[in-house]
Amino acid sequence: MENTSFVAVISHVSKAYGSGANAVHALRDVSLDVRRGELVAAAGPSGSGKTTLLNLIGCLDRPDQGSITLGAMQVSHMPASALPAVRRTQLGFVFQTFNLVPILSVFENVEYPLLLEGIPSRERRRRVGALLERVGLGDKAKRSPRELSGGQRQRVAVARALINKPTLVLADEPTANLDTVSGAAVLDLMSDMRRDLGTSFFFASHDPRLLSRMDRVIAMRDGMLDGRTTFAPLQEEACAS
Repeated sequence: MENTSFVAVISHVSKAYGSGANAVHALRDVSLDVRRGELVAAAGPSGSGKTTLLNLIGCLDRPDQGSITLGAMQVSHMPASALPAVRRTQLGFVFQTFNLVPILSVFENVEYPLLLEGIPSRERRRRVGALLERVGLGDKAKRSPRELSGGQRQRVAVARALINKPTLVLADEPTANLDTVSGAAVLDLMSDMRRDLGTSFFFASHDPRLLSRMDRVIAMRDGMLDGRTTFAPLQEEACAS
Protein backbone atom coordinates (compact mmCIF):
# COMPACT_ATOMS: atom_id res chain seq x y z
CA MET A 1 0.00 0.00 0.00
CA GLU A 2 1.31 3.41 -0.95
CA ASN A 3 -0.75 5.14 1.74
CA THR A 4 0.48 3.77 5.03
CA SER A 5 -1.53 6.01 7.36
CA PHE A 6 -3.31 4.08 10.08
CA VAL A 7 -7.09 4.06 10.54
CA ALA A 8 -6.80 1.89 13.66
CA VAL A 9 -3.98 1.18 16.10
CA ILE A 10 -4.43 -1.46 18.81
CA SER A 11 -1.68 -1.33 21.44
CA HIS A 12 -1.10 -4.01 24.12
CA VAL A 13 -4.80 -4.75 24.53
CA SER A 14 -6.05 -7.37 26.99
CA LYS A 15 -9.60 -8.37 27.83
CA ALA A 16 -10.97 -10.88 30.34
CA TYR A 17 -14.51 -11.86 31.24
CA GLY A 18 -15.27 -12.84 34.81
CA SER A 19 -12.79 -12.67 37.66
CA GLY A 20 -10.46 -14.79 39.76
CA ALA A 21 -10.10 -18.46 38.93
CA ASN A 22 -13.18 -18.30 36.67
CA ALA A 23 -11.85 -15.50 34.46
CA VAL A 24 -11.77 -16.16 30.72
CA HIS A 25 -8.89 -14.28 29.08
CA ALA A 26 -10.27 -13.46 25.65
CA LEU A 27 -7.31 -11.28 24.58
CA ARG A 28 -3.77 -11.14 25.93
CA ASP A 29 -1.46 -8.21 25.09
CA VAL A 30 -2.54 -7.85 21.45
CA SER A 31 -0.95 -5.14 19.29
CA LEU A 32 -1.68 -4.53 15.60
CA ASP A 33 -2.70 -1.84 13.13
CA VAL A 34 -4.99 -1.35 10.16
CA ARG A 35 -3.84 0.88 7.33
CA ARG A 36 -6.00 3.05 5.11
CA GLY A 37 -7.56 1.08 2.26
CA GLU A 38 -6.48 -2.35 3.56
CA LEU A 39 -8.37 -5.62 3.61
CA VAL A 40 -7.24 -7.30 6.84
CA ALA A 41 -8.56 -10.41 8.58
CA ALA A 42 -8.10 -11.88 12.03
CA ALA A 43 -8.20 -15.65 11.57
CA GLY A 44 -8.24 -18.50 14.01
CA PRO A 45 -10.36 -21.23 15.59
CA SER A 46 -13.43 -20.60 17.69
CA GLY A 47 -12.38 -19.04 20.99
CA SER A 48 -9.20 -17.51 19.58
CA GLY A 49 -10.34 -13.98 20.42
CA LYS A 50 -11.05 -12.62 16.95
CA THR A 51 -14.66 -11.58 17.64
CA THR A 52 -13.67 -9.98 20.95
CA LEU A 53 -11.02 -8.01 19.08
CA LEU A 54 -13.63 -6.87 16.56
CA ASN A 55 -15.97 -5.77 19.34
CA LEU A 56 -13.23 -3.73 21.02
CA ILE A 57 -12.23 -1.98 17.80
CA GLY A 58 -15.91 -1.32 17.14
CA CYS A 59 -16.37 0.42 20.52
CA LEU A 60 -18.92 -2.23 21.52
CA ASP A 61 -16.77 -3.21 24.50
CA ARG A 62 -13.75 -1.81 26.33
CA PRO A 63 -10.32 -3.34 26.90
CA ASP A 64 -9.14 -4.02 30.45
CA GLN A 65 -5.64 -2.88 29.51
CA GLY A 66 -4.03 -1.17 26.55
CA SER A 67 -5.41 1.39 24.12
CA ILE A 68 -7.34 1.55 20.85
CA THR A 69 -7.00 4.54 18.54
CA LEU A 70 -9.27 5.21 15.55
CA GLY A 71 -7.80 7.94 13.39
CA ALA A 72 -6.80 10.61 15.90
CA MET A 73 -9.21 9.46 18.63
CA GLN A 74 -8.15 7.22 21.49
CA VAL A 75 -11.56 5.60 21.85
CA SER A 76 -10.63 3.19 24.63
CA HIS A 77 -10.57 6.09 27.09
CA MET A 78 -13.56 8.03 25.81
CA PRO A 79 -16.67 8.38 27.98
CA ALA A 80 -19.35 5.84 27.11
CA SER A 81 -21.71 8.61 26.07
CA ALA A 82 -19.37 9.62 23.22
CA LEU A 83 -19.04 6.14 21.67
CA PRO A 84 -22.36 5.93 19.77
CA ALA A 85 -21.35 8.97 17.71
CA VAL A 86 -17.98 7.33 16.95
CA ARG A 87 -19.73 4.16 15.78
CA ARG A 88 -22.16 6.11 13.59
CA THR A 89 -19.62 8.38 11.92
CA GLN A 90 -16.32 6.47 11.83
CA LEU A 91 -17.31 2.80 11.61
CA GLY A 92 -19.48 0.46 9.61
CA PHE A 93 -20.57 -3.03 10.67
CA VAL A 94 -21.39 -6.17 8.68
CA PHE A 95 -22.59 -9.27 10.53
CA GLN A 96 -22.81 -12.98 9.73
CA THR A 97 -26.60 -12.90 10.20
CA PHE A 98 -27.07 -9.63 8.24
CA ASN A 99 -28.93 -7.86 11.13
CA LEU A 100 -31.37 -6.13 8.79
CA VAL A 101 -34.61 -4.74 10.22
CA PRO A 102 -37.34 -6.99 8.77
CA ILE A 103 -40.14 -4.41 8.96
CA LEU A 104 -38.13 -1.90 6.92
CA SER A 105 -37.62 -2.00 3.17
CA VAL A 106 -34.20 -2.41 1.59
CA PHE A 107 -34.07 1.37 1.04
CA GLU A 108 -35.10 2.10 4.62
CA ASN A 109 -32.50 -0.29 6.06
CA VAL A 110 -29.72 1.50 4.20
CA GLU A 111 -31.20 4.92 4.98
CA TYR A 112 -31.46 4.36 8.72
CA PRO A 113 -27.92 5.53 9.69
CA LEU A 114 -28.55 8.77 7.78
CA LEU A 115 -31.75 9.35 9.73
CA LEU A 116 -29.79 9.03 12.96
CA GLU A 117 -27.42 11.73 11.72
CA GLY A 118 -30.24 14.08 10.72
CA ILE A 119 -29.36 14.12 7.02
CA PRO A 120 -32.06 15.94 4.98
CA SER A 121 -34.55 13.81 3.05
CA ARG A 122 -33.39 14.79 -0.45
CA GLU A 123 -29.76 14.01 0.38
CA ARG A 124 -30.78 10.70 1.95
CA ARG A 125 -32.66 9.67 -1.19
CA ARG A 126 -29.73 10.62 -3.39
CA ARG A 127 -27.11 8.80 -1.35
CA VAL A 128 -29.13 5.65 -0.73
CA GLY A 129 -30.27 5.40 -4.36
CA ALA A 130 -26.73 5.82 -5.65
CA LEU A 131 -25.28 3.26 -3.25
CA LEU A 132 -27.99 0.67 -3.97
CA GLU A 133 -27.15 1.01 -7.65
CA ARG A 134 -23.48 0.51 -6.81
CA VAL A 135 -24.21 -2.76 -4.99
CA GLY A 136 -26.52 -3.99 -7.77
CA LEU A 137 -29.79 -3.63 -5.87
CA GLY A 138 -31.27 -0.47 -7.32
CA ASP A 139 -34.33 -2.41 -8.48
CA LYS A 140 -34.86 -3.95 -5.02
CA ALA A 141 -35.20 -0.70 -3.03
CA LYS A 142 -38.86 -1.24 -2.12
CA ARG A 143 -38.52 -4.93 -1.33
CA SER A 144 -38.55 -6.44 2.14
CA PRO A 145 -35.31 -8.17 3.22
CA ARG A 146 -37.39 -11.36 3.48
CA GLU A 147 -37.80 -11.32 -0.30
CA LEU A 148 -34.05 -11.36 -0.95
CA SER A 149 -31.50 -14.14 -1.16
CA GLY A 150 -28.75 -14.42 1.45
CA GLY A 151 -26.21 -12.84 -0.87
CA GLN A 152 -28.55 -9.95 -1.64
CA ARG A 153 -29.21 -9.36 2.05
CA GLN A 154 -25.51 -9.22 2.73
CA ARG A 155 -25.11 -6.67 -0.06
CA VAL A 156 -27.80 -4.57 1.65
CA ALA A 157 -25.82 -4.90 4.89
CA VAL A 158 -22.64 -3.75 3.13
CA ALA A 159 -24.49 -0.76 1.67
CA ARG A 160 -25.81 0.15 5.12
CA ALA A 161 -22.29 -0.12 6.57
CA LEU A 162 -20.93 2.22 3.89
CA ILE A 163 -23.71 4.82 3.72
CA ASN A 164 -22.04 7.17 6.24
CA LYS A 165 -18.68 6.88 4.44
CA PRO A 166 -16.79 5.31 7.36
CA THR A 167 -13.03 4.98 7.34
CA LEU A 168 -13.24 1.42 8.69
CA VAL A 169 -15.79 -1.37 8.20
CA LEU A 170 -15.77 -4.28 10.66
CA ALA A 171 -17.15 -7.57 9.36
CA ASP A 172 -17.74 -10.64 11.54
CA GLU A 173 -17.83 -13.85 9.45
CA PRO A 174 -19.64 -12.05 6.60
CA THR A 175 -19.52 -15.04 4.22
CA ALA A 176 -20.28 -17.83 6.70
CA ASN A 177 -23.97 -18.12 5.75
CA LEU A 178 -23.45 -17.69 2.01
CA ASP A 179 -22.87 -20.17 -0.77
CA THR A 180 -19.68 -20.01 -2.80
CA VAL A 181 -21.06 -17.78 -5.57
CA SER A 182 -22.81 -15.35 -3.19
CA GLY A 183 -19.79 -15.19 -0.89
CA ALA A 184 -17.48 -14.37 -3.78
CA ALA A 185 -19.87 -11.65 -4.99
CA VAL A 186 -19.94 -10.00 -1.55
CA LEU A 187 -16.14 -10.10 -1.33
CA ASP A 188 -15.88 -8.62 -4.84
CA LEU A 189 -18.18 -5.82 -3.71
CA MET A 190 -16.10 -5.05 -0.61
CA SER A 191 -12.90 -5.10 -2.64
CA ASP A 192 -14.43 -2.69 -5.17
CA MET A 193 -15.56 -0.34 -2.39
CA ARG A 194 -12.10 -0.43 -0.84
CA ARG A 195 -10.62 0.56 -4.18
CA ASP A 196 -13.21 3.23 -5.05
CA LEU A 197 -13.80 4.78 -1.61
CA GLY A 198 -10.52 4.09 0.20
CA THR A 199 -12.42 2.29 2.96
CA SER A 200 -10.51 -0.15 5.17
CA PHE A 201 -12.08 -3.51 6.04
CA PHE A 202 -11.22 -5.61 9.10
CA PHE A 203 -12.69 -9.12 9.14
CA ALA A 204 -13.00 -11.83 11.75
CA SER A 205 -13.19 -15.11 9.87
CA HIS A 206 -11.91 -18.64 9.41
CA ASP A 207 -13.34 -18.91 5.85
CA PRO A 208 -10.45 -19.77 3.48
CA ARG A 209 -12.35 -18.15 0.59
CA LEU A 210 -12.23 -14.84 2.43
CA LEU A 211 -8.69 -15.21 3.77
CA SER A 212 -7.31 -15.77 0.28
CA ARG A 213 -8.57 -12.32 -0.75
CA MET A 214 -6.92 -10.34 2.04
CA ASP A 215 -3.92 -8.02 1.93
CA ARG A 216 -2.91 -9.32 5.38
CA VAL A 217 -4.10 -12.14 7.62
CA ILE A 218 -3.50 -11.95 11.36
CA ALA A 219 -3.36 -15.41 12.93
CA MET A 220 -4.82 -15.73 16.43
CA ARG A 221 -4.91 -18.48 19.01
CA ASP A 222 -5.96 -18.46 22.68
CA GLY A 223 -6.39 -14.68 22.68
CA MET A 224 -2.94 -13.94 21.30
CA LEU A 225 -1.32 -13.29 17.94
CA ASP A 226 0.03 -16.65 16.85
CA GLY A 227 3.43 -16.21 15.24
CA ARG A 228 3.65 -19.97 14.64
CA THR A 229 0.66 -19.97 12.30
CA THR A 230 0.67 -18.49 8.82
CA PHE A 231 -2.08 -18.11 6.28
CA ALA A 232 -1.65 -17.28 2.59
CA PRO A 233 -1.47 -14.45 1.65
CA LEU A 234 0.21 -13.28 4.87
CA GLN A 235 2.79 -10.79 3.61
CA GLU A 236 4.18 -9.10 6.68
CA GLU A 237 4.10 -9.14 10.45
CA ALA A 238 0.77 -7.78 11.70
CA CYS A 239 1.91 -7.15 15.26
CA ALA A 240 3.05 -3.62 15.96
CA SER A 241 5.37 -3.86 18.93
